[in-house]
Amino acid sequence: MAGTSSGVVAGLTAAAVGAVGLLAYQASATVPPGLGGRPAVSPAPGAPASKAPRDHRHPAALPNGSGTGERVVYSVDDDRVWLVDERGRVTRTFKVTPGTIDPSPGAYWVTSRSKAVTGTDGLPIEHVVRFTTTKDGSAIGFSALTPMSAGATPDPTVKTGGIRETRPDGDAMWNFATIGVKVLVIR
Repeated sequence: MAGTSSGVVAGLTAAAVGAVGLLAYQASATVPPGLGGRPAVSPAPGAPASKAPRDHRHPAALPNGSGTGERVVYSVDDDRVWLVDERGRVTRTFKVTPGTIDPSPGAYWVTSRSKAVTGTDGLPIEHVVRFTTTKDGSAIGFSALTPMSAGATPDPTVKTGGIRETRPDGDAMWNFATIGVKVLVIR
């Protein structure tokens, strides 16, 4: 039995090291926009996007291979966000409601923020934290509906990159994700 367990551990360790290496490579190939760099690299069209390994016993657990250091981790498949401090500890995790446009997996950085604006769906939003734009210019970022728009249903036919949070989660994101903070998008 001991040989079998060590083989499994070695295999899992190799897979984790490979995933971290891939993420490190993706991160090293990008520089935060506005700091003299170019936009984050997106996977080639048609390239399969790997999904970070999940702990199915604890679905809110930070996925293995989701980067290092201070960062926001956003899973487009799980509609979940993790705020991770500089020591790699999760300070908060929460579910979100995505817009109609998903960002491509990859490393990004917070590029702009707005205290309160009107979203592309026409609803008043607050604590907007943007980290990328699409080729057609649609902004993608996190936001919360204001009390004035509470209960409103967004029009699903409107193209929007707004990833909606509850107001308490939006407050936490606003306080955590300042300009230049890394946002890692995973499947």
